[in-house]
Amino acid sequence: MTNLPLLSEEAAELARKGDAAGLAALIKGGLAVDAQDAKGNTLLMLAAYHGKAETVAMLLKARAIVDLRNAKGQTPLGGVAFKGYVDIATLLLDAGADPLADQGGSTPADFATLAGKTEILALLQARRDQAARPTRWYSKLIGWMRGK
Repeated sequence: MTNLPLLSEEAAELARKGDAAGLAALIKGGLAVDAQDAKGNTLLMLAAYHGKAETVAMLLKARAIVDLRNAKGQTPLGGVAFKGYVDIATLLLDAGADPLADQGGSTPADFATLAGKTEILALLQARRDQAARPTRWYSKLIGWMRGK
């Protein structure tokens, strides 16, 4: 866990319920968007895990850290992969979530496989394949020099 402010139960409950407007007001009033509860869960993690896409989008727009881990070493994408929320996984991945991030010994793909979430697994595979492609000229040059 980091040294971020402690997340109040009131704010955590708003995230679980998907009250984007209520959370936006609290953030505007000074609530740290990346505050964590006693287990290290953030607003983003709670909203994502409970399937609240609108709230996830608002938190990402408010610059929530997409791969901030809880006390178990899990990121929001790990929980979403287990739950099977494709729309939220897409939001997280579009915001820069690491599809290969270690989740305390597992990956988001491991969670999706465990839960039988084939659509999430396909999305993670596609994003992993995209991430493996070099996008800058010097990355392409290094790949070419290595024989790839």
